[in-house]
Order: sequence, then structure tokens, then C-alpha cells
Amino acid sequence: MLLTIDVGNTQTVLGLFDGEDIVEHWRISTDARRTADELAVLLQGLMGMHPLLGDELGDGIDGIAICATVPSVLHELREVTRRYYGDVPAVLVEPGVKTGVPILTDNPKEVGADRIINSAAAIELYGGPAIVVDFGTATTFDAISARGEYVGGVIAPGIEISVEALGVKGAQLRKIEVARPRSVIGKNTVEAMQAGIVYGFAGQVDGVVSRMARELADDPDDVTVIATGGLAPMVLGESAVIDEHQPWLTLIGLRLVYERNASRL
Repeated sequence: MLLTIDVGNTQTVLGLFDGEDIVEHWRISTDARRTADELAVLLQGLMGMHPLLGDELGDGIDGIAICATVPSVLHELREVTRRYYGDVPAVLVEPGVKTGVPILTDNPKEVGADRIINSAAAIELYGGPAIVVDFGTATTFDAISARGEYVGGVIAPGIEISVEALGVKGAQLRKIEVARPRSVIGKNTVEAMQAGIVYGFAGQVDGVVSRMARELADDPDDVTVIATGGLAPMVLGESAVIDEHQPWLTLIGLRLVYERNASRL
């Protein structure tokens, strides 16, 4: 089976693939202070519970694919693959790894690996032109041409960042649960903040995507809009432009990139 690891700024998502099917997944906090040994223990604890895997670390794992937006965590995961999975082929997404996605930006090396991985999966699953909206620490919008090229994107503050900023900077405001309120017009402070977050971000998505689609294609209706990320469900029901929801888009992209580089391992 293939172990895929997507390290985000706030959370890390792990997926276990049996062929093209994701058979198990886990979500943990991203901690840049964790050492390789701590990460290995964490992986052992999670995967040791799965009935298809053995009791020893690495049993049943035929390959590993990793992408990370946190360099220190990528460094430690590289050490994990070397020390604890030495016989298992591993692909760490970084410059030089074959993704199948041409990058048409001023400096391709500064584009986050997860955004290219998402683009690879979007092209495979839905074709182009497409826009991927990833609701993570930041809300990112990535444009993919009809030829499968990564054209560029937009980066905006994420939902959790916005909630935290309101709680810190607002003298009479506090951190709240991100949830859909009873109505747009809040009857109390918490609901008013929830309405601002949920409907405000839905409006942001609709506005940004509509503008991107007009630049990306002659007919904006030809553009497929895919939502992913842990907080996507909060906006799905309120956005008018999202066509598809694929929560495992990055993990699927990691599987595809692993397969494209398997012959080089």
C-alpha cells in the first residue's frame, strides 16, 4: 500500500491507498518541533491500528509520497523515510520531481508543492480549464489551463486565521466555533461573527473565482471549480461557483506523482 503525507501549516493529512482507493486517512496537527523519532512513533501509533498493516513500522507499506509546506517538517520526514523506511521507495515532492504539470509563473520554485499536487489531481480527475480552491491555513485559488498548465493563483487569509484575528484584535470579541449561524443577520455577537465568516468567505470565493474564470477561459462556464481542504464544507452550501468537492485532492495528487516517478526509484 502507498502512504501519502500532506504537511500543511496547521494540519497534516495522511492517507493510505490500496491501488487507486483510499482505505484509511488521519489528520494530525503540524508541529515544526517534532523530531524524526517522534514522527516515527506517531506513524506507528496511527498505522498500527489498521488491520491491513503489520505490527512493525513499515509492514505493508510499499511506497511513500510526501509534500510539505513547512521545510523543517519535510527535513524530519526525510529522516523518517531514511531511518525507519529505508527499504521503501519514497517520493518527496520538491524541485526535480516529475509532476506532469508545467508551471507558468515568474518563479516556479516559489509555488507551494501542495498547489502543484492539487493541480495534478484536478487535471487527472476533471480536466482543464479548472480552478482549485483550497481551504487551509490560507485560502488559495489555483488556475489550471485547458492544456493542464499551472497558470498562477490567488492567496487570501484562511478562515481560521480570520477567526483568530477577530478574537485577538476585537476588544469585545472572542474566538468562536466556525459554524453556520441560524441566519445571515446575527441575533448575538457569536452568530454575527459566524455569519461574517461563513457568508463573507462564500462571497469572497464567488467573487475571486468569477474574475479568475473570465481571465482563464473564453467561456467562464467551461471552467470546473473544485473545492478541497478541511474547512471547505463550511462554504460549500453557500458558494454559487463550486462545481466539485474532493476532500482528498492532495492525497490523490500525491499518488499520481508517486506513480509518475516510480520508475526512477
